[in-house]
Amino acid sequence: MTKAIYPGSFDPVTKGHLDIIIRTSKIMSHLTVAVMENPRKVATYNIEKRVEMLKLVTEPYPNVDVDYYKGLLIDYAQQRETDIIVKGLRAISDFEFEFQMALVNQKLNPAIETLFMMTNSKYSYLSSSIVKEIAALGGDVSSLVPHEVHSMIVDKFK
Repeated sequence: MTKAIYPGSFDPVTKGHLDIIIRTSKIMSHLTVAVMENPRKVATYNIEKRVEMLKLVTEPYPNVDVDYYKGLLIDYAQQRETDIIVKGLRAISDFEFEFQMALVNQKLNPAIETLFMMTNSKYSYLSSSIVKEIAALGGDVSSLVPHEVHSMIVDKFK
């Protein structure tokens, strides 16, 4: 059984995130989407809301579950007996940061690998920050987020 973790803040989940989830679920027997606390970011949505949004959009995928963890990702992967961490990449700037994190994780636990998955080109510009900015300014985010969570995102910024 090949198990993987796709970690992130998912604040909020976007179509780019969902694309990585769907594609990864096709190549792994089990995928855990892990909402992680990022001390470098101030979250717009609380943990419970982010988990709820992710559960809604991953419901059609039986080999995907959603969880929350506060702490080191590498510790979480070890607790879940998972040997693959999946990271989505949009641009070179993502790679530089994620490559550094992968090397640190490899140093902390060499048995756990990091798999980099390139975004679909139609989502290469997309980020949660962009979604929040557009929504906060009253713009239409319907093409940027899964339809299951659209109203939650719009309602947050009314």
